[in-house]
Amino acid sequence: MADLSLSLTQQTPGDSAAIERLDERAFGPGRFARSAYRLREGVEPDYALSFVARVGTLLVGANRMTTIRCGQALALLLGPLTVDPAFRSGGIGEALVQKSLEAAREAGHTLVLLVGDLPYYERMGFQPVPPGQITFIGPVDPDRLLYCELVEGALAAVGGRVRRVRAR
Repeated sequence: MADLSLSLTQQTPGDSAAIERLDERAFGPGRFARSAYRLREGVEPDYALSFVARVGTLLVGANRMTTIRCGQALALLLGPLTVDPAFRSGGIGEALVQKSLEAAREAGHTLVLLVGDLPYYERMGFQPVPPGQITFIGPVDPDRLLYCELVEGALAAVGGRVRRVRAR
């Protein structure tokens, strides 16, 4: 009998095609127009902080973390967080986010941003960015721009326009 237990492992470049198919099923083609997707264009995720969820060998969830610049400070952008529709409401998304936050904290990062629903992400430590403190590229509902401090006071050191950080 096949092992159908859930496993969370670090993402690798080899997971990209399966993640792309998962994102397509979950979000459709309109995802590319979203501001957060535009910010991640052409930038590889930080694989040490990005994880996939598998049930047996089937990839059922993924979460990426990408380095961004907020004004002069560096931060992380969480997302997309994707869980296969057949596996939602099972805690997979929350487990992926917690794993990424833990890895980011251990790696010395101080702040994580995302664009998402406060009722979902609040239980993982996210809260709304104060109005006007951070300017996101493209249109973003300010109520959906959230942050999680990995080090207390990290948001106070950040402000200004969010930009992508190109790989060297």
